Amino acid sequence: MRDRGGPPGGSIADPPIARALFGETRWAWVWVVPRLYVGAAWGEAGWAKWHSPAWTGTDAGTALSRFVTEALAKTGGRHPDVPWWYARFLADLVQPYPRFWSYLVSTGELLVGVALLLGLFTGLAAFFGGLMNMSYLLAGTVSTNPLLFVGATLLMLAWKTAGWWGFDRWLLPALGTPWRPGPLLGRAS
Repeated sequence: MRDRGGPPGGSIADPPIARALFGETRWAWVWVVPRLYVGAAWGEAGWAKWHSPAWTGTDAGTALSRFVTEALAKTGGRHPDVPWWYARFLADLVQPYPRFWSYLVSTGELLVGVALLLGLFTGLAAFFGGLMNMSYLLAGTVSTNPLLFVGATLLMLAWKTAGWWGFDRWLLPALGTPWRPGPLLGRAS
């Protein structure tokens, strides 16, 4: 029985350009530069934090504490830079545990950078990179975060092809997806 509320066949076809860029491996070359740019930005940021005593060394957590304090100072006024609910998250969950979050942020940035540079779990790495970008934006920090967020969003949309010139070329067909497991996860050949 056909669903009377939707289009015939139950779905709306993507435009040809979207099908090509996000699903055809012959267009995978388009994603190499954005993937490497976003990956290098995250990798460099994570590497710098891992070699900073204020992030992961003897004084781990001090840089993050300063960041959170500055973010919380941006919650006042008629149009605050930091929304009240994000300020509550920072004050209640991040500020009391700066050492933990400092290591988590440093490690996350480094892992996202390495994964994107290698084309390894590109869609997942881009998701976590975008999540960190959104966290920094919500904390009132602009810098390169809007550009990196757009890059991460596009890489998430292109998850099937963005890592084709990388390890995903072999890894994704072998692992498959949660809705269609590949040979390494038990799909019968």
